[in-house]
Amino acid sequence: MTDIATATAAASVGMPEEARIDDGPRGPRPTRALSRRNIMLYGTLIVVSLYYLLPLYVMVVTSLKGMPEIRVGNVFSPPLEITFQPWVKAWAEACTGLNCDGLSRGFWNSVRITIPSVVASIAIASVNGYGLANWRFKGDNFFFTILIFGAFIPYQVMLYPVVIILRELGLYGSLTGLVIVHSVFGMPILTLLFRNYFTSLPEELFKAARVDGAGYWGIYFRIMLPMSLPIFVVAMIIQVTGIWNDFLFGTVYTKPDYWPMTVQLNNIVNSVQGVKEYNVNMAATLLTGLVPLFIYFVSGKLFVRGIAAGAVKG
Repeated sequence: MTDIATATAAASVGMPEEARIDDGPRGPRPTRALSRRNIMLYGTLIVVSLYYLLPLYVMVVTSLKGMPEIRVGNVFSPPLEITFQPWVKAWAEACTGLNCDGLSRGFWNSVRITIPSVVASIAIASVNGYGLANWRFKGDNFFFTILIFGAFIPYQVMLYPVVIILRELGLYGSLTGLVIVHSVFGMPILTLLFRNYFTSLPEELFKAARVDGAGYWGIYFRIMLPMSLPIFVVAMIIQVTGIWNDFLFGTVYTKPDYWPMTVQLNNIVNSVQGVKEYNVNMAATLLTGLVPLFIYFVSGKLFVRGIAAGAVKG
């Protein structure tokens, strides 16, 4: 018996190290499905989800009820009889001041404000960010500092000076003036996003294009733009959400004929005349928020990619 143990030990001396290791189970240790960590993690996620989804659920079910059912008082119960009349009234019949054409007019005003504002601000900010990231010029750091400083100035401080500027230009109270305001105020943060994203791209691509003779616009359109879809989606979601949901600028810089959807929503919800129709108010609120929600859910993956690829890197 001693001879066999001695022979085995002697043979193992000449074996490779991995062969001498006990051939047991390999891979990560299996985790229990109901471990303390999983219970805390999923419990927290469920509570947070309910916190955000419960108000949305109340809004949806209330918008599908008639007023007699709402007066019963059980806001959490599903509708006994579904009706879309509150949605129809919120869209085409609710009074938003002197006009009783619902949110439809405000919707098209918001579209006419949002599309040119988003296109103009993103186009200019992307060129600014590209220039600050890849082209050095005298005063570039000072220019970038001024832009970043402008991103943190409260909008309320600039209200009256902007009113005077638009009045002198003859644009006060017009959609064009509001488009300019949104484009200018969106410039600083978007320039920061694009500058940080372009900085995160391989510098060798830019240098190789310069060696091949590409100029400022050639590199921008042929190299930078095809590689920048995620950050353009990030900028689009930020601008669409901010401009579509804006109430302050829409109230200050436009007149009633050009009020955006949010201003008309405020007039519907805060109306003190007649019966308070909670189902119409909820339907109007959901209609106002559908556009940014739709855009986010359609392009949500690209939004995450853009953030992860350098949108917040400095």
